[in-house]
Amino acid sequence: MSDLDISWDEYHQSIELLAAKIFESEWEFDRIVCLARGGLRVGDILSRIFHKPLAILAVSSYGGDSEQERGQLSIASQITMTGDRLGSRVLLVDDLVDSGVTLQQTVGWLKARYPEIEALKTAVIWYKNCSICVPDYYVSYLPENPWIHQPFEKYDSYKLSTAERNCP
Repeated sequence: MSDLDISWDEYHQSIELLAAKIFESEWEFDRIVCLARGGLRVGDILSRIFHKPLAILAVSSYGGDSEQERGQLSIASQITMTGDRLGSRVLLVDDLVDSGVTLQQTVGWLKARYPEIEALKTAVIWYKNCSICVPDYYVSYLPENPWIHQPFEKYDSYKLSTAERNCP
């Protein structure tokens, strides 16, 4: 299968569809934890739709010789959030589940560090067939495991120079 190119409109529509699936499940949660970087935009929009506080956990599994090469998973030492408690019912959000390692290990990391978690569910836009775990909520199942080009990726190669910084 060829790569999957996503426009901004498709991206935002997918997040709205994900919100609808979560809402229709009638599952109640206290807080959204998004995985940075890919889950930041998804988590922000879901936080606004559901009027729930957002927490951010930085993780990284890419960054070998190319952005498509997985490396060792790195999880930040702390979550960024307001308040003292994460909550007992947590929705963990990312943009996609590829190998599933990030989602699986992050669930374990959260449960080990936050014993107050009684229920934790996962939500992503894209769920690839090659994943070792199945998210609780997803919009698109991708049986052929394409590489997904998201609309914000153009900024990965964006270069600023002094000449380009023209301020009025």
